[in-house]
Amino acid sequence: MANRVFQGVVYQMKDAVNRIIGVTDETGTVIAASDLNMIGEVRTAFAAERATAADSFVSEGYTYHQFSSNKRNDYAVFVEGTDDEASRFAALVAISLQNIKQYYDEKFDKTNFIKNVVLDNILPGDIYAKARELHFATDVFRVVLLIRVVGSKDITAYDVVSGLFPDKQKDFVFNISETDTVLVKEIKRGIDQRDIEKLASSIVDTLSGEHYIKSVVGIGTAISNIKDLATSFKEAQIALEVGKVFDTEQTIISYDHLGIARLIYQLPTTLCDMFLKEVFKQGSIESLDSETLFTIQRFFENNLNVSETSRGLFVHRNTLVYRLEKIKKLTGLDLREFDDAIVFKVALMVRKYLDANPAKY
Repeated sequence: MANRVFQGVVYQMKDAVNRIIGVTDETGTVIAASDLNMIGEVRTAFAAERATAADSFVSEGYTYHQFSSNKRNDYAVFVEGTDDEASRFAALVAISLQNIKQYYDEKFDKTNFIKNVVLDNILPGDIYAKARELHFATDVFRVVLLIRVVGSKDITAYDVVSGLFPDKQKDFVFNISETDTVLVKEIKRGIDQRDIEKLASSIVDTLSGEHYIKSVVGIGTAISNIKDLATSFKEAQIALEVGKVFDTEQTIISYDHLGIARLIYQLPTTLCDMFLKEVFKQGSIESLDSETLFTIQRFFENNLNVSETSRGLFVHRNTLVYRLEKIKKLTGLDLREFDDAIVFKVALMVRKYLDANPAKY
């Protein structure tokens, strides 16, 4: 693509410059020239000159000016002559080609296209037209993973994740901030959610074990149409935000497994406050000490089984029953009853949500 673009521009400039002009790649091979017979020639002295020279240098009767849209110089314009005018021509053509190449890179770059779709920066009607232009498959299954670096701003996470997924035609990796990296992963139809979570876990383990970067990963739902990538990305964001409130120890948070936490997170804080005041007596939930809250947590984890919970806590069964009776007197809720246990569980989550949003509360 770049060669054709360069050739078109060079050919249009040949009359205005009235000198032989052309472009070489980093190996010194001529890839575009006003004299078509020069295309394919290799400038043998070019490599040695460019390695030791600045952006502009002279070699074998031609003035060269290196350029690229990337950080390193991949190309060089050459203009016949070694005078000041040749140097000015070379610089002007290099600037023109650099800007044109950057434009075409952005226009035809699939990763940039996917980024715009994920961030909702492209109109829905334009998605399919652009996909056809890029020969991009629109109906394969994909999922969005949001990798967030915790406790630092380490942009090397992008390089690590890119290295883990080298197939740039199927998997797309890009940064959206200093802490957040997005992976759009092509997956098989009907893949088990646990396999996606294992993939996310391998990313976390690689970042932590090999690069000492602590991270968490939010997983959106799998989608089968490219236009739904933005939705999967938003779900991955919600997964991380909800996980930050309710599952602080988890490093892999899947949107599909958020359960009631997702509902609570989307409720207005004023409504949450009203719920707590209606369910509990004033101040009763705040009066529960850490030991009592720990007992309640273990009781829920053991599915309201008194015997299993007492064994797990290394206390006598009667001691646990006494604690549950104490909670019932204090709150009016008997945690051994399923309906009361549900209300109490939701209330604890609501309280946690409000504590995580003091500015709103």
